[in-house]
Amino acid sequence: MKSRELTVTGALEFTPEVFRDSRGFFVSPFQKAAFVQAGGRPLFPVSQVSVSRSRLGVVRGVHFTATPPGVAKYVYCAQGKALDLVVDLRVGSPTFGTWDSVLLDQEDFRAVYLPVGVGHAYVALHDDTVMSYTLSGSYVPENELALSFFDPDLKLPLPDGIEPLVSERDRVAPSLAEAATQGLLPRYGRCLEIEAELTAVCRTPGTPGAEPGAPAGFESDSGSVT
Repeated sequence: MKSRELTVTGALEFTPEVFRDSRGFFVSPFQKAAFVQAGGRPLFPVSQVSVSRSRLGVVRGVHFTATPPGVAKYVYCAQGKALDLVVDLRVGSPTFGTWDSVLLDQEDFRAVYLPVGVGHAYVALHDDTVMSYTLSGSYVPENELALSFFDPDLKLPLPDGIEPLVSERDRVAPSLAEAATQGLLPRYGRCLEIEAELTAVCRTPGTPGAEPGAPAGFESDSGSVT
């Protein structure tokens, strides 16, 4: 599994190897050893796994969680294709107000790690785009906040030819500046403290295991068996 640091401090992209043969494919979008090597710590204790399905043109976000409690996320696209956006909303972060993007799809199965306090958005580029979210915290409606995807100061990209479909909640969401004035944005130092607390809960002695390969008996199109 390959990893890459994104422009937003602490955010990571992962690209697993996809094993394909005449029957289909096998892939592991999350691998503990690769995550520890890239991030220097294990993934957070998992509190919830969620799935969303979106039609072409759906824009979700920019979403974030009130901090505290804050929520970290590990996201990948199980079906379809999406432009995934990571937005730094953490006041005091060296990359505050910046963003990065990753194309998520069912071909490469890239995944994105979003630290506590970082905003998340995506644009569905295919019908029936399915996104999977692994979360460090449970969904609590009153803690879930949003910023406008169309905030001119953020300058988030909308791919050509997309007619955006947006929920009412996201349509009336404040801009980054408005959210800052209202005191809604996470503080970078507090976000780091929460991440350290999550790491302390899940850290175990020993070294991470070997990176998984294809399952036993998985036959590739070349005819070899791995």
